[in-house]
Amino acid sequence: MTCRAYCYVTVLMTFGLATQAATQPTISTVNYAVPAISLVRQDGGRVSLAREMDDGRPVVLNFIFTSCSSICPLMSQVFADFQRQLGTDSARVHLMSISTDPEQDSPARLRAYAKQFGARAGWNQYTGTLAQSQSAQRAFDVYRGDKMSHAPVTLMRIAPSQPWLRIDGFASPAELLRQYRLLLATE
Repeated sequence: MTCRAYCYVTVLMTFGLATQAATQPTISTVNYAVPAISLVRQDGGRVSLAREMDDGRPVVLNFIFTSCSSICPLMSQVFADFQRQLGTDSARVHLMSISTDPEQDSPARLRAYAKQFGARAGWNQYTGTLAQSQSAQRAFDVYRGDKMSHAPVTLMRIAPSQPWLRIDGFASPAELLRQYRLLLATE
């Protein structure tokens, strides 16, 4: 078993997610206004969050921090597996992970973290100031007071004019792919 697979299984067992009831995410459709903030991408480039999200590709978004030892590794592994399952379509989807601990998560730490999960082109990690991170968290209703008070949330949007699909809870890579394809079919 690879370390990646072992880590995934360990996290699942740690949180008791092997039961069916624990793995059922809640899905809703919501409208969010993307805040007018700039963030720093893992390559060091300062970018507008709105422009990054409106680059012509569907967006799949989550919030993580690199020193997290609870839900973030699982959410990141799900993103990695989802990206692989997209196959040739992966270049047409923009995966975005915004740090909830920007004071520690430098671009270099984000690059190392992304490498740990085998992130491919099209999956970007973002940091910035604490105020910028909290602004993004509040805009997407994931701010819970501090980095340790976080919950697994994945957001998906096919186009800027469309609402966001909000997935509260742990979604499997297969479930993300299913939801992504359903959104594409309704566009």
